[in-house]
Amino acid sequence: MQLTGKITRDSLMTLEAYSKYRKAHKADVIAHRKLRSVALGDHITLQFESETTIRYQIQEMLRIEKIFEEDGIEQEIAAYAPLMPDGGNWKATMMIEYPDVNERQRELARLIGVEDRMFVEVEGQPRVYAIADEDLDRENDEKTSAVHFVRFEFTPAMVAAIKAGAGVKLGCDHRNYPAHVTIAAETLASLAGDLI
Repeated sequence: MQLTGKITRDSLMTLEAYSKYRKAHKADVIAHRKLRSVALGDHITLQFESETTIRYQIQEMLRIEKIFEEDGIEQEIAAYAPLMPDGGNWKATMMIEYPDVNERQRELARLIGVEDRMFVEVEGQPRVYAIADEDLDRENDEKTSAVHFVRFEFTPAMVAAIKAGAGVKLGCDHRNYPAHVTIAAETLASLAGDLI
């Protein structure tokens, strides 16, 4: 999968080429996704997106839906490309996971607004709170969604600090889910590669 910095119809593989690529590289993409996943406590995971993960998702949707016409390809790009970081931010899929359905319903009601209380804290810099669900509102008065899309915007000083090796914490200060974790060095190295 050739990374270009921008996903266009012409930069995607044909269904036939992708089928061959997928067989040879699926394990690599899964490892990349795992590297960029950060567990926050026992029930929230952030999957930080990259060009690799978004390009793979688009190619998977084209394959599954057998989309090969220009309009359909452009619709998939329009749906997923906004989730790709653009050099000054990190973007992530946030998943709230409770295996028991009753517990999940109860906790999603207790966690209304949790997506807005997610933060990244770069060593020596102020916290950056998530900008959540820009595409559509994913909660109501009764509960939040189990999946959110979040973006963390960084100042040039924060980008420089991350690239220079500063420690970075991921956290949440929602009253019903206080948690924070230091992002592991290998994960942080991958995330730092998203910044320019």
